[in-house]
Amino acid sequence: MKISLPGAGGSLEDYVMQGTPIEAEPLGPDPVRVVLSAAHVVADPFTGNDPSGPATLDWEATMAFRRHLAGLGLGIAEAMDTAQRGMGLGWPEALELIRRTKAEFPDALVFNGCGTDHLMPGDAQSLDDVRRAYLEQVEAVQDIGGRVVVMASRALVQVAKTPEDYVRVYEDVLATCERPVILHWLGDMFDPALAGYWGSDRFEAALETVLAVIGANAAKVDGIKISLLDKEKEIVMRRRLPEGVKMYTGDDFNYPELIAGDEIGYSHALLGIFDPLAVAAAKAVGQLGRGDVAGFHATLEPTVPLARLIFRAPTQHYKAGIVFLAWLNGFQEHFVMPGGAQSMRPLPYFVDCFRLADQAGLLSDPDRAIARMRALMGLYGIA
Repeated sequence: MKISLPGAGGSLEDYVMQGTPIEAEPLGPDPVRVVLSAAHVVADPFTGNDPSGPATLDWEATMAFRRHLAGLGLGIAEAMDTAQRGMGLGWPEALELIRRTKAEFPDALVFNGCGTDHLMPGDAQSLDDVRRAYLEQVEAVQDIGGRVVVMASRALVQVAKTPEDYVRVYEDVLATCERPVILHWLGDMFDPALAGYWGSDRFEAALETVLAVIGANAAKVDGIKISLLDKEKEIVMRRRLPEGVKMYTGDDFNYPELIAGDEIGYSHALLGIFDPLAVAAAKAVGQLGRGDVAGFHATLEPTVPLARLIFRAPTQHYKAGIVFLAWLNGFQEHFVMPGGAQSMRPLPYFVDCFRLADQAGLLSDPDRAIARMRALMGLYGIA
């Protein structure tokens, strides 16, 4: 089975399909690692809204993808940056998404993104403004019985003057949380507006601030997800967390090593890359739980080149690669995204995603993937 794909300079080259699709092996109860997949959303391609307007979702396709994740035994990180939160998906749509997921999966492991994205950074005048915005979202999620991920706030970056400002705001937010939450330290490679979060551009100083927040509120913190794409920073922090507070890796470059762990500890997972890698993630963590460390690495390591491509700089546009693979694998019938975000990556990126997904066994139906890849190339004038 082969397909002609554009190579360097646009000339067509035959590519012979070589991957064997990974067979689904759902993760059983009480897995050896907590595994949360941040899930994307499916746009309604027939909406009359301009890309700059409110997102309109295809709710059936969006929820069908969550059934896929739940069927594999994975937890769901809902309405976070993988769902284009703050980059196409607004708070009203996010809350509706959270409500629907809670209604369909009332007993599943789901954490829901709570932030301040309904408060425009330029409209924030004080810490009180940010505090009220956080509390509004936390209250809305807790009112429906949902668990909380406290997301990083663009507005807080604008008004905070010192690290202590972060400490005060987070302490007030955590005080209102009814169940332990996951904190999210999202690096500026994912969102440039978050540069200097925790009151410093230096990792060492920022680390002390967030550890102070966790240390003073450990009973309120289930864990922290850090998305800095730097395994050494994650390991340094992991070794300093209070007992009982989990590290959730958000490192979409080094996840096999971090989840496997070392002689001192390991990371759980809350990853956007586990959206397209869900089948591999469930199988690998199952292998790890059975003591098959070699099998764990054999399943996940071949996916790393694809992950590094999807999350290449500018990293905030990784969602285009996530949705592209969902389209290739038949989870949606189109490649349209809220905000027109599918246009934020060039054709060679998608061509390389196709190749690497095949090689990692992540194209569930190669014939369908080939047909859809040919349709995409046709839009670029490639017969």
